[in-house]
Amino acid sequence: MYTHLVAECLDCGHRSSYSPKESICPHCGGGWREARYDYKTIGKKILEELPNRPFDIWRFHDLLPIQDPHPVISMGEGGTPLLKATNLGTMLGIPHLYIKDEHQNPTGSFKDRQASITVTALKEAGITETVLASTGNVAISYAAYTSRAGIKLWAFLTSLVPAEKMREVAIYGTQVIKVTASYDQTKKLATEFAEQRQRGSYLDRGVRSIPALESMKTIAFEISEQLTSAMGADPDNPQVPWRVPDWYIQAVSGGLGPVGVLKGFDELREMGLTDRIPAIAGIQAEGCAPMVHAWKQNLDVAEPVHSPRTRIATLATGDPGHTYTILRKRMMQSGGGAFESVTDEEAFRAIHVLAKMEGLSMEPAAAVAFAGLIKMARSGQIQPTEVVVVNLTGHTMPVEKIILGEGWAQDVEIPELPSEMKPEEGLLSALSRITPKPHASVAIVDDHPQARRLIRRILQSQGEYTIFEASNGREALELARQEELDVMVLDLMMPEMDGFSVLDALKADEKTASIAVIVVTAKTLTPDEKARLRGRIHTLMKKGEFLDEDLVEEINSLLRNGSC
Repeated sequence: MYTHLVAECLDCGHRSSYSPKESICPHCGGGWREARYDYKTIGKKILEELPNRPFDIWRFHDLLPIQDPHPVISMGEGGTPLLKATNLGTMLGIPHLYIKDEHQNPTGSFKDRQASITVTALKEAGITETVLASTGNVAISYAAYTSRAGIKLWAFLTSLVPAEKMREVAIYGTQVIKVTASYDQTKKLATEFAEQRQRGSYLDRGVRSIPALESMKTIAFEISEQLTSAMGADPDNPQVPWRVPDWYIQAVSGGLGPVGVLKGFDELREMGLTDRIPAIAGIQAEGCAPMVHAWKQNLDVAEPVHSPRTRIATLATGDPGHTYTILRKRMMQSGGGAFESVTDEEAFRAIHVLAKMEGLSMEPAAAVAFAGLIKMARSGQIQPTEVVVVNLTGHTMPVEKIILGEGWAQDVEIPELPSEMKPEEGLLSALSRITPKPHASVAIVDDHPQARRLIRRILQSQGEYTIFEASNGREALELARQEELDVMVLDLMMPEMDGFSVLDALKADEKTASIAVIVVTAKTLTPDEKARLRGRIHTLMKKGEFLDEDLVEEINSLLRNGSC
C-alpha cells in the first residue's frame, strides 16, 4: 500500500490512491495523472537523512512511487557525475558550464532511471509482463532491468533503430518486434497489442506513466545537490540550502525528460530546498521538430510531423501530443526557457567537439543538446554569467561510420623482413610511414592559462603542430626571436605589454615581421583599434564565438596560401 503519495488527475484534479495496475483516473477516466507528496514534511526529513544515504537514484526514495526504500532491482543507476566543462565553457564564453554525464548509467543512458523505478514498481505490484514502444535506449534499459526482475518484455522498435541497438535489446531475452513504420505508428501498434494481452500485462505509456515521470525528476535533485557542492550556496539567496542552474538543456523527442526534470525542480522549491526553477531548453533535430515549430509560433498544441527527416532515429517522435502542451504551460509558469532545432550535421560536429575538448563520447541524440547549446551561446540567448547544465543523455552503441567519415585511421602492414634485418628495424620502418610531419610552429600568447590550454587542445586534436606558449608579451617576443615561428595566436588584453605592442614589435623586426598573426580576443575593439590591426594580422577571432575547427582552418589556410 502506497501511503506516502497520491495520484492527481491533470484533467479533473481528483486525487486517489496510487497503484501501478491503475493507469486512468477513477473519477473522470483521464489518462494523465501525476504523483503528489507531503513536500514540507519530506523536505525537512531529507536534509537530515541525506548525509547517511548512498549517492544513487534511491537516495530520494521518499519522493518515488515505490514501497521498499532498498529495492533489489538495482544496478547502480543514478548518482551520475556533474562535470565542469572547462574547455568547452572557455570556447563558448560560458565559464559556469556543467555536463550531467548520464551515459555512466548501467546500460549507458539516462533511460536506466526510468527502467529501474518502473520495473521496481511493477515487481512490487506483482506484474509479470510489460509492453513498450521505443526508438532504442528505452528498450535497452527495460530489457536489462526486466531480465533482472524476471518480467517478460515485448519491445516494439521502429525499423529505423540501428541494428546494433536491436541486437542489444534482444540479447537480454526480450521479444523484439521490428515495425516498418514511424515511431508514432509503432506506439499505436504496441498499445493495441497490450490491450489484447492478459490482465497482468503493463503498457509503459512514457510521460503518462507515473513511475517513468517520477524517475526523471531525480536528475533535477542530483543536479541541485551537486551544483551546491561545486559552487556553494546561491549568492542571491544564501539562506536557501541548495541552488539551481540558470539553464537546463536537453535533447527532446517525446518530452518525458524535460517534463520530469521540471517537476523535480518544482518539488525542490515546494520543499523549501531552492527558491526558483531554471529555464528549460529543449533541443530537437531539425528534421523532426514539432515542439520547436509550435513554440516559435506561440501555439499551445504542436502540429505533428508525419514524415520525420532526420538520421537521428532516437529523436524521430513526430507527434508529442499533449506532452508539449503540458511542458509549454509549465515552462511559461516557472523559469521560462526555449525550444531550438539543430541540423544533423551540427549534431555530428558537436560529437567531435565534445570528444576532443572534454573527453566525452556520445551518441547523436545526446549531441543534439550540445549543438543547441552552441547555437544558443552564439545567438546571445545564454549569457556569460549564467550557470548552465547540459544533459549528456547517453552513449549506448559503437561510434557510427557516418560520424567519422573516411580516413579516420591509417593501415599499417609490417612486411616480411630479410633474414639479416632485425624485427625492430621493420617496426621503425612501419612507424616512419605513419608519423606525421608537423604542419607548422605555433605560439600561443595569452596571460590566462585556461585560454592557452584550450587553444593547445584545439591544435593537438586537429593536427600535428609544434606548439609554444607565452604568458605575456615579453615572453612572446623572446619566443619569436629564438624559434622559427610560422603562426602566433595572440591575445590583445595582457598586463604590462599588450597585444598591440607585441604586434608593433614583431613588425618592426625584420626577423619576426613575417610571422602570421591570428588575434583571438574577448575585447570589443574601437574603430581606432581596428585600424591599428588592419593589414597587420591574418584574421581576428572573438573568444567564445568560434569552434575548434574554425581556428585550425585559419592556420591551415595560411599554410596553403604560403603566408607563413
